[in-house]
Amino acid sequence: MPNTYSVLLSELVEEFNLELFHQSSDYEKIHVMVDDISRPGLHLAGFFEHFEPMRVYVCGTVESAYLQKLSSQERLIIFDHFLSYKIPALIFARGIPALPECLEMAKKHDVTVLSSKDTTSYIVSNLITYLKGALAPRVTRHGVLVEIYGEGVLIMGESGIGKSETAVELLKRGHRLIADDAVELKKISSHELVGSPPAVLKHYVELRGVGVINVARLFGMGAVKDNANVDLIVNMVPWRDGEEYDRLGLETHYTEILDVKIPSITVPITPGRNLAVILETAAMNNRQKYMGFNAAKEFTEQMSRFFASKDDYK
Repeated sequence: MPNTYSVLLSELVEEFNLELFHQSSDYEKIHVMVDDISRPGLHLAGFFEHFEPMRVYVCGTVESAYLQKLSSQERLIIFDHFLSYKIPALIFARGIPALPECLEMAKKHDVTVLSSKDTTSYIVSNLITYLKGALAPRVTRHGVLVEIYGEGVLIMGESGIGKSETAVELLKRGHRLIADDAVELKKISSHELVGSPPAVLKHYVELRGVGVINVARLFGMGAVKDNANVDLIVNMVPWRDGEEYDRLGLETHYTEILDVKIPSITVPITPGRNLAVILETAAMNNRQKYMGFNAAKEFTEQMSRFFASKDDYK
């Protein structure tokens, strides 16, 4: 199924410095809607089962060498069939010139033909990476995304609980802001979420009683970043007497966003708690867990050994 999102073909041409061999009449309106890029080897040989007409196709050295061995009439038949599917674009890599028969059929079927000076593998892999990011499923969440010691920490909680104030304190301690108030989350892979700010809110933080500040101008460009992976979610909640809170952290809890499970913790808020220090510690502890060390498990094992040794002396 095609993706909900799309990228204009003209944007890809500009992003990857592609040259136009032939521009279709609807060039400015062509949208690329799938993140797969294909090599047309089998299709040029006449095999069209499982053909995907919504993909961009890239011809490299192998395809060009095969086509050179055919007669002009054979090439006309091949390109007539291939381009009749009205693909978004056909790209010739390595600066390989488009064959006259290809351009003739491109004009007939009104298909854009492009050229890239990059190697075939380079242009294919980079197009896939770019399209996966641009077409990724996404959702917007209320919160603050900061990078702490390289860990992307998404701070969530009800309005007015102190998320932005905590972020500013973290900025003063040398960490970086990605987004305040609204965070756009993209599912890059089955286990990876990337967060970024909406363009209109980029670099801005709202502090109640102070107003809106521009973090890049106030703290410098080193205090901001365009995007970051979400490695940990911190839920800030008001302290409630009698509520059970995790004391040891033996069990890892997860929050699921776009079917991606992200480790999460709940931090109760009371006056006097240094939230910046708590979040720094949480980020480092999360990284330790990811690297295979769990302090809570080590502590419980140590306590078990201690009490076991006590029993031995009875």
